[in-house]
Parts: sequence; structure tokens; C-alpha cells
Amino acid sequence: MSVLRILIWSLADSQTTLGKLREHLPFSGDDEYWIANEAQERFGLVSTGDELPDLTWIRELVGREPEIAEEYDLLE
Repeated sequence: MSVLRILIWSLADSQTTLGKLREHLPFSGDDEYWIANEAQERFGLVSTGDELPDLTWIRELVGREPEIAEEYDLLE
């Protein structure tokens, strides 16, 4: 069974902007998708990989852990 992970950070009142985060985005593979909602000032990652990539750089830029961090089983 595969797992889908969703992590979302709110950028409102954060230490960074969506533009700064875009400058630092690493290459995403076939199992990772960076997402953004400019109107809601939210940024995130959707991953179906076995492990999450190193997200230390996001925590350092935003100044906190993601507001949403959930895992779901993918039904196949």
C-alpha cells in the first residue's frame, strides 16, 4: 500500500514570502509536487514517496512547522 503525504504552511505572518520559497525549490521527482495558493498565502508539498525530502530549509524560511501534516493510504 502506498501513502500520500500533504504538508501545508501558512505564509501569513511568516518570516518569508512565496517568491522566496520558489527561489529555493529543489527539483521535485515523480512522487513530489510543490503546491501554492497565493490568494490564501499557503505553500505546501504533496508526496507519494517512501520518505519525505529534507524540509529543514522550509522550516528555516517560514519559521515554523507546517500547519497541516497528514498522511493518507492510497487505495489501489
